[in-house]
Amino acid sequence: MENFNMSRSTTFYALGLSYKKADAAIRGKFSLDTKAQSDLLMQAKAEGIESLIVTSTCNRTEIYGFARHPYELIKLLCENSNGSVEEFQQVAYIYKNEEAVNHMFRVGTGLDSQILGDFEIISQIKNAFNHSKQEGLVNTFLDRLVNTVIQASKKVKTETKISSGATSVSFASVQYIIRNVEDIGNKNILLFGTGKIGRNTCENLVKHTKNSHITLINRTKNKAEVLAGKLNVIVKDYTNLQEELQQADVLIVATGAQNPTIDKTSLNIKKPLLILDLSIPRNVNTNVEEISGVTLIHLDYLSQITDDTLERRKQHIPAAEAIIDDMKLELNTWVNGRKCAPTIHALKAKLNDIVSAEFAVQKKKAINLDEVQIDLISSRIIQKITNHFASHLKNENTSLDQSIEFIEKVFQIGELAPNKSSVEEKYKINLS
Repeated sequence: MENFNMSRSTTFYALGLSYKKADAAIRGKFSLDTKAQSDLLMQAKAEGIESLIVTSTCNRTEIYGFARHPYELIKLLCENSNGSVEEFQQVAYIYKNEEAVNHMFRVGTGLDSQILGDFEIISQIKNAFNHSKQEGLVNTFLDRLVNTVIQASKKVKTETKISSGATSVSFASVQYIIRNVEDIGNKNILLFGTGKIGRNTCENLVKHTKNSHITLINRTKNKAEVLAGKLNVIVKDYTNLQEELQQADVLIVATGAQNPTIDKTSLNIKKPLLILDLSIPRNVNTNVEEISGVTLIHLDYLSQITDDTLERRKQHIPAAEAIIDDMKLELNTWVNGRKCAPTIHALKAKLNDIVSAEFAVQKKKAINLDEVQIDLISSRIIQKITNHFASHLKNENTSLDQSIEFIEKVFQIGELAPNKSSVEEKYKINLS
C-alpha cells in the first residue's frame, strides 16, 4: 500500500465549469482534448501535485485533486486550454473537502448532468481515473473515492428509474428534426463526425426517421464504415464533403475538432438547410446564419428541451440521493478507520512500553518470575484494552476527532504517533 501521508497543508478540491454558468463558447475555450489532458497530467507531476484526475466533456471540464491552494489547479487548466483565469473566475466553481466529494457523487450519478439521469459522464470519470492511475497520480483516497462513486452510479442506474425513457442529446436532436422538417423520410441527411454523440444520433436517425438517404462523413473513413456496416447507411470520403453539403437538407455536425469545420464560405448554398451542431467547442461558425434559409441549432438548446420523460425522472431524485448518502457513509467509515488506526497503534506501543518498564523493575525485585507467562498475559491484556478503545472510536455516535485527541492527551502518545490523524490532516474530510 502506498504511503498514506501528505503535507498537512494539502486540501482536496473539485473545480471547473459546466453548462450551468458557462455557455458553449466559454466551455469550448476550456475544453481539453486527449493530448491536452495528458500534458496537464505531466505538468501536474512536474509541479509536485501528487493526485488528481481531469475530465472534459461537451458539458463540463473539471479537475478533482489535491493542492495547497486551488490556484495550482486553475493554473494547470488555463495553461493547457484556451481559457483565461479571468474567464474562469466569471463562470467557474470551486469546492473543497466534503463539498468536493459531494460534487463528484452528484456528477457521477447523473444528478448534475445537463439532461437528468444521463450517465455518459461516469465513463469519462473512469477514463480520467485510469489515465491518472497510469501516470501514478492517484493516491489511496482518490482511488477509494472514485471507485465508490462508480459503485453509486451503478446502484442509482439499476435501482432507480432516473435514467428511464429515451432522453439524451442525440435523441433530442432527432426529435427536433422530426418535428421541424417535413417529409423527413425523403430528405437528404448528412452526418459529419462519428464520435459517441454522432454514433448515437445516427442510430436514432435510422430508428425513428426510416430515412434511406443518410450519409456519413468522417476524417477517418474506416470509423464511419464500421458504423455504416451496422446501420446500413452511406459512407462518403472526407474529400466529398463540399459536394455532399450542396445536397443536404439536414446537416448534423459532431466532430471533435477544436475549431469550426463548417462556416459560411464552405456552404455556398441557395436552399433551406437545418444544421445541428452537437460539438464542444462549436464546430459550426455562427456566420452560417447569415445565409438565407439556414437554421443553426446548438446542443445547448437541444439539452433544454424538457418533456414528460424528464418530469418522470425527477420523481426518482430522492431515491438516488438516498443511495448516495449510503455510499458516502461507507466511504466515511473507511476514512474514519484510516484516521483512528495510527492512534490505536501508538496506544498499543505505549502500553507495551509501560509493561516493559514495569517488568524491568519487577525483575530486579523477584527471583523466579516466569517471563514467558508474563509476556503472554501482558499481551492479552494490552490487546483487550486496545480493542475497547478501537470499538469506541468506530462507534458511529463517537466524536472521532475529540476522542482521538483525548486518548493521545491522556496516554501522551502524540509523539509516538507521527501518522497522527493522517487522513484528517491529509484530506480534512468528514462526510458525516
